[in-house]
Amino acid sequence: MQSNNPVFRRSEEFNRGGGQQTYAQYGQQSPANWQTGPTGGAFGYDDVRQGTPATGGGLMTIDTVVQKTAMTLGVVILTALATWILTPDIDAFSPNLGALYGAATIGALGAFALSMVNSFKRVISPALVIAFAAFEGVALGAISKAFDAQFGDGVVSGAVIGTFAAFAGTLAAYKFFNIQVGQKFKMFVMAAVFGMIGLSLMELVLGIFGAQIGLFGVSGLGMVTAVIGLVLGVFMLVMDFDFVEQGIRNQIHERESWRAAFAMTVSLVWIYTNLLRILAFFSQD
Repeated sequence: MQSNNPVFRRSEEFNRGGGQQTYAQYGQQSPANWQTGPTGGAFGYDDVRQGTPATGGGLMTIDTVVQKTAMTLGVVILTALATWILTPDIDAFSPNLGALYGAATIGALGAFALSMVNSFKRVISPALVIAFAAFEGVALGAISKAFDAQFGDGVVSGAVIGTFAAFAGTLAAYKFFNIQVGQKFKMFVMAAVFGMIGLSLMELVLGIFGAQIGLFGVSGLGMVTAVIGLVLGVFMLVMDFDFVEQGIRNQIHERESWRAAFAMTVSLVWIYTNLLRILAFFSQD
């Protein structure tokens, strides 16, 4: 079944129904180009399962996905902490918002640009995934510091804990209830996600002319979009788990673990930012 998720759509292996892999984008065009193994025959299905395509490297497994995702999230966390520490403190007498807003803007624009590149790039680039994580960390560090100063310490820590709780809960539900991801579900989620992105871009343009609606602020209307965004983030995670499971089943190259790591990082950041707004709404005086 072909994916509607642009992150995974660029990977042909994610959309295979199983069987022999050719690894065309890694240099092999046909089974005739595979290396010769110790038994004298070309690597076929059983040999590929052992992770020995001609270009080197193994196959994607749960371990490789966990490792790459941990690395990507580690970069996000480290750059967020660095941004928090290096930007000026905010207080009633010295707001210092210029540097904070500048870091948030640069990080957000850089992360958005690289997310588009990573989403539509056919061969995933680990360097670009790490660069995306770094820009995302800068944006999150600046935004989190602003929310912390305005709404209190518990908002940021609560959003962090809630994000990892959402990840664990979604994974448990996916496995224990054997959730099946159908084509209609994928189409609905991706349409809703692109709709939210479109609304955020519209809000950004309106903000330039001083006519914001407040769709993504800490307000009643912003609360509605935050809850919808949180639900969509959980649905995105379900799709991520389904694609990882499908990719492992289809014997795809280990390099694609970076694509899975990128997708899950996007989903977790999406969940975190919406949780941040929800907690901020309830923390208002």
